[in-house]
Amino acid sequence: MVSEQLTAYDWKRFPETAAFLHQRITGFCKRSALIQEFADQLQFKTGTRLSDWVDHLELNWSDALQQQLVELGYVVLEGAKTPLYQHPDAMFPAIQASDAEVERLFVRVESVADFLTIHQCKLELPITGEIGAAVRQRVVIAENGLELHVIERHGAPIFAAEVPEADVQHLWKHAEAFQLRRRHFDDELAGFAEAETLIKAAIDDLGVDRTCDLFFAAERAYWQQRNGVARIQKARQDSMGMGWANHDHHTYRSSRKHFARLISVLELLGFELRERFYAGREAGWGAQVLEQPAARIVIFADVDLSPEEVSQDFAHEPLPALKQLGTVGLWCRLHGEAFLQAGMHHLECQFDFDAAREQLAEKNAVKTMKPFTDLPHLKQAFTAGEVWPVEESRIESLLKEGSINEEAADRFRLQGAIGSHLEILQREEGFKGFNQTGINEIILETNPLNQQQK
Repeated sequence: MVSEQLTAYDWKRFPETAAFLHQRITGFCKRSALIQEFADQLQFKTGTRLSDWVDHLELNWSDALQQQLVELGYVVLEGAKTPLYQHPDAMFPAIQASDAEVERLFVRVESVADFLTIHQCKLELPITGEIGAAVRQRVVIAENGLELHVIERHGAPIFAAEVPEADVQHLWKHAEAFQLRRRHFDDELAGFAEAETLIKAAIDDLGVDRTCDLFFAAERAYWQQRNGVARIQKARQDSMGMGWANHDHHTYRSSRKHFARLISVLELLGFELRERFYAGREAGWGAQVLEQPAARIVIFADVDLSPEEVSQDFAHEPLPALKQLGTVGLWCRLHGEAFLQAGMHHLECQFDFDAAREQLAEKNAVKTMKPFTDLPHLKQAFTAGEVWPVEESRIESLLKEGSINEEAADRFRLQGAIGSHLEILQREEGFKGFNQTGINEIILETNPLNQQQK
């Protein structure tokens, strides 16, 4: 892929479309006290907005509504039983024509059964979709001609013409294989190869999209058990039966040596390259954004980069060793590859930015770092980092090659080094991109050597 293609993403803001959706979603709340109560509980218990969870809306159809959607940037998706529209250039929910007099709001959850258990919603009613199905949903509120449904998706977007059936035994087998995959290897290339073998076996049984969904459920679980704030917030969201269905993107840090290998495994899982970032000569790092459209998963893959490498396809071309480790490279040397033993650097989810930070601070004494993005359409901040111990062999290796001095080595021995975060994000106006300048600042802020000096 040529450089022009890799840098062609220029995500826009769509304030008129956002206003239309806000009016429609708040309209559900105004016309249904039960839906309003649910939205209030989401805000109070999880620090999220109802809009952060919306999968799609089913609205009473008319020629006027259809024309309005087109004017707002929506395009029709062919093959649906009733008119279905999606916005191709923004993070907005799909809109479909209702097949009845009622209008429906669908919110994403990780598990419909978990949601029903928490809320005890008429448990005698069946869930639409068999156990293990790629899509399951059920109505949970019906009032005044409106319905609120919860829906779980596993590699099956609303635009999918057909959803392949999955054998439950295969699902359990591969879910356990991903959960228990070995992450510690003397030869890290062997770790990538073993993961690739597991992924290919799952694809043979389940297909690419379902495998991708299953793999990243295991990745989030591994990251979560290594991050205390993640466990706190997950418990808050589980108290409403939502799980991590509000995830925005998953961030991996990679050494230069293994970056192309990481990308190849992600492409095996169905990811496509999106925009790339370069934070400048001073920061010395870059990132490749990838997206798996069917599984609705976005990856931010960080790696140390030199200025002259920005114009090349650094996601696929080999990256030789640099004379000096940058922030990302040092993190990998201290903790290991994010794809292997270290786990993800952070998971970023969509929240009410102020409410989430205030609630975590007041109820759980969780500190949040200074926001590195504070724009009308995008707000981002890390929670305080989870400190991990550093293996002596890693410290000695860095000392021997001169990448750290004795003082830094002693501090890593005594204090450890920050390993992971939860990231709090709020998006507005359908903006799908990221703030490159702000990311530069936070990468420098989270450099292990800079943290030691504070």
